[in-house]
Amino acid sequence: MGMSVTISAATEADAEQILKLQYLCYQSEAELYDDYSIEPLTQSLDSIRAELTTGVVLVARLGDEVVASVRGTVDVAGTARIGKLIVHPRMQRHGLGGRLLDEVERRLGAAGTAKCFQLFTGQRSEQNLQLYRKHGYAPVRTERVDERLTVVTLAKDVSAGAYVASA
Repeated sequence: MGMSVTISAATEADAEQILKLQYLCYQSEAELYDDYSIEPLTQSLDSIRAELTTGVVLVARLGDEVVASVRGTVDVAGTARIGKLIVHPRMQRHGLGGRLLDEVERRLGAAGTAKCFQLFTGQRSEQNLQLYRKHGYAPVRTERVDERLTVVTLAKDVSAGAYVASA
C-alpha cells in the first residue's frame, strides 16, 4: 500500500528540506531563462527560517520527506501574496501544486484580512501560468525585467474562493 501525501504547516525542522527542494525545483526555471542567479537559487537557510516566522509556510510530505511547499503573507492593504510554490519533479502533474495553492489560499483568507490573492511567474513558465489560470487567477500586470525575463503578475479576488475540481 502506498503512502499518501499530507499537507501541514512547516516547522523550523523543515527549513533545510525546503531549501534543498527549492534549489532542485528552480533549476528548470533558471535554465528556461538562462539565469542561475535567481533569488530562489541564492536564498539562504536563515532567510527561509525567517519566513517561517512571518507568514504561512506549508509543506507536503510523503512520509518524512518534504515533496512540495508554498509560502504566503498578507500585507496591510489586504493583498495575500503567494510565492515559491514548489513540487518535487517526480511528484509533478498529480495535482499536488493545486492542492497546496488551495490550502495556502484557505489559510491566508481565514483571518479575514485578505482581499485578493496575488502571485507571479515568468512569461515562459507555461505550466505555472496554466495552473494559476485553472485556479481562477488572471493576469493583472506584466513587467519586463530584462531581455530574457518578463514577469506576469496574476490575481484573483478572495471572494472567488478556492478552486474546486469537478468530478
